[in-house]
Amino acid sequence: MSDSPLRLLLDFDDRFQRDRDQSAAFLHRRDRRFALDCEQQGKTPDVARWLTFMDRLSGPGGRSDTSRRDLKRWRSVNTGFAIAGSVLGILTMTGLLFYDGGQRINITVILGFVALQLLLALATTLQPLFGGQPWAWLLRRLGRPPTTSALTRLQPFLMARAAHIGGAGFAATGLLTLLAMIVVQDLAFGWSTTLDTAAPSYHSLIRQVATPWAWLWPSAVPSMDLVEATRFFRASAEVGGTDPQQWGQWWPFVVMLWVTWVLFPRVVLLALSQGLLRRRARRLLAGHPGMQALLYRMETPALDTGSAHNDADDLPDIRTRSAPDRLPDTNLLICWAGTGDSPLPAALEDPGTRIFKAGGRATLAEDEEVIHEVARALEQTREPAVVLVSRSWEPPTGELQDFLLEAREHWPRNTRIALLPLAPNPLQRPADGPLQTWLRFAERLPGGQASVVLPALEAPEIHPTGSTLP
Repeated sequence: MSDSPLRLLLDFDDRFQRDRDQSAAFLHRRDRRFALDCEQQGKTPDVARWLTFMDRLSGPGGRSDTSRRDLKRWRSVNTGFAIAGSVLGILTMTGLLFYDGGQRINITVILGFVALQLLLALATTLQPLFGGQPWAWLLRRLGRPPTTSALTRLQPFLMARAAHIGGAGFAATGLLTLLAMIVVQDLAFGWSTTLDTAAPSYHSLIRQVATPWAWLWPSAVPSMDLVEATRFFRASAEVGGTDPQQWGQWWPFVVMLWVTWVLFPRVVLLALSQGLLRRRARRLLAGHPGMQALLYRMETPALDTGSAHNDADDLPDIRTRSAPDRLPDTNLLICWAGTGDSPLPAALEDPGTRIFKAGGRATLAEDEEVIHEVARALEQTREPAVVLVSRSWEPPTGELQDFLLEAREHWPRNTRIALLPLAPNPLQRPADGPLQTWLRFAERLPGGQASVVLPALEAPEIHPTGSTLP
């Protein structure tokens, strides 16, 4: 198994999602057994060894291909950017070096284009640090949205790396095209500008640009005589007394200009983007909600009560230690998985209520947008609270738990999240069984992140033990 931080994160997140169907006791015994085996072998238990252990434990066919498919999608995206950048580099350099024998190839235009490429490379490197995703529209058109919350957080860095791969392909094919055209054509370079720029000023600019390679290739730094002799004016059709060979003496400068300020920065920034991606993946893996639970299970001995009571005729205990709470006073309402398509209780139909829709048919990008919009609204309230409305007969899913965990990272710490499971008839109280399922879901959320609430309805009150009080 690859020890790439990105691959480890995706594999761990996939295993974490699949382990939700297992009992806590089984997970504890399994992971504690792994820790004891590592201790016996003198090895330090880590994520890579744990995933290898899980693959061996699951046997053939027990490993999910979700992470492999995600990585394959991004490899295809990187390949597409590389091909597009390479083709564009050939076409662009061909256009820059177009020469019909009458007009000169303007060095000033090439300088401006190189400066533009350098700015684009720097912007591509900085955009993931601020959460920018300039290529998100392309991924949506390709129908490749992120499949996990971990991949969603990594998407800006993955997009930056893909853009740098395309930029590196652009710079490499542009250089090859430049060298090929220098060999097969007699190119004539010169310089011209509409501004009143004297040759000494232009030569000073050229020397500053050529500083990085002046010690390595002195002949690639144009002299003052060459700069004075190769200036041309658009309105002048005559070359004048300039030696024709001087028009071609700019090519070493153009080659080194492209290598130093286009190709080399792209390669360096591509390596930097790869490093930022790996660093971000390591941080997400270390802060993954399943990581602390895994470490706890590995470090804590598993206890067996020795109870031999395994009567299959006994019904499961659905009692909980909590009871539904009162509806908080807030105007922020999230309708989960299409709940808002049906009528809502009168207590929620306030004219000032802001209703958001998430889950169900909504994409991960739309869910994330809802989280950010609610976060901006919560910053303006003294007692932040959000009501999430769902259907009581539909049990809570892992998707909802991921949504709440993601929301907790962006909402204020003291935000109260109220889960409101509605009955088929919103004017009635939900049945005891579905309601207890939602209560147990709220109890399992780490840190008391959410509580189950009910609107003020005329119905019998549910006791914390699950019994109905008159």
